[in-house]
Amino acid sequence: MGFAVHGNHGVTYWEKGRTFDGVTLYSTFGSPNTRLVNMDGDLVHQWTAPEPARPFYGYLRDNGNLLVRCFDGTEPYTYGGNGGVLVELDWDSNVVWRYDNPVIHHDHIVLRNGNIMVIGWEPLTAEQKAAVQGGYEELDAEGNEKEMLCDFLLELTPEQQVVWEWHGVDRLDPAQDRICHMDTRNEWTHCNAVLELPDGNICLSFRQTSQLIFIDKLTGEVYWRFGPGVLFHQHNPTLLDNGNLLIFDNGEHRPQAAATSRVVEFDPAAKEIVWEYKGDPTASFYSTHISGAQRLPNGNTLVCEGRPGRLFEVTPDKDLVWEFMNPEIHEFREEKFNRAVFRAHRYAVVGPEVRGRV
Repeated sequence: MGFAVHGNHGVTYWEKGRTFDGVTLYSTFGSPNTRLVNMDGDLVHQWTAPEPARPFYGYLRDNGNLLVRCFDGTEPYTYGGNGGVLVELDWDSNVVWRYDNPVIHHDHIVLRNGNIMVIGWEPLTAEQKAAVQGGYEELDAEGNEKEMLCDFLLELTPEQQVVWEWHGVDRLDPAQDRICHMDTRNEWTHCNAVLELPDGNICLSFRQTSQLIFIDKLTGEVYWRFGPGVLFHQHNPTLLDNGNLLIFDNGEHRPQAAATSRVVEFDPAAKEIVWEYKGDPTASFYSTHISGAQRLPNGNTLVCEGRPGRLFEVTPDKDLVWEFMNPEIHEFREEKFNRAVFRAHRYAVVGPEVRGRV
């Protein structure tokens, strides 16, 4: 959606008594800081990444530390989501752990065993690229076809030893896992999220193929797929207590209607949507890329409409009860009035992440 460059920012609406009150964490692309704001939109704390790094996305660990991935200019690939520095910062922004890998991108998770999983890019051979279906070629300055990247996963111990890895080029189906015909062939999958399932298996979200997949952690095989024709360049699947997935369905390249976004609750066993939130009017809610959603303890949903930097909370009945427009402006990739936010997280003030600190 469009947004007013010089419009109102901060909290624009709050229906007190119907929200899950707490503090909200987010990073603005291009800013050196990750911000924590209260329900009034006031800044209550911030972390500053070590120079020259700029935060892309992070979240709080139970000890109050921020685990945040940043970009610092060393990345060889310039596609969205790049950022080769993963750091853990204590409450005072001191670096307590750091992992440098210039090809990692988008997401990172702490597994239940305490290890960390990251996503990375690797190039395909010309023969491997030729087998992949869909997409269109984008030529370089010399008129040549660009190489195609694919995603891989690494599981790291706290000592940064690689103990498990997975490579999409070895496990995906070039005919079945097709690139959207309106996207370039620069990337096969463009993984934007990784999630550990209750049984230890892995869920991935692929933007280029509008697809979610489940990976058997022991064998590496893909045993479940869903998305094309229902989801369109989705982001941020999260697991709910009832076993369903909450997904931000961006809606880009949706053929049935004008481009609009929605948040859906999806039953993976039945492969059906059981709840969805759309804008009212529908055109009022749209983010072409990035974005996410979090189911809150009171049943409400916090939505990050990432492109315009709009964060808002809705009830199960889809009533909007809180809205916040990111007031931070940082030039990013030649956009002067950028306010983009990859994801946001709400934390209870009595929760372990911030208890006694705000």
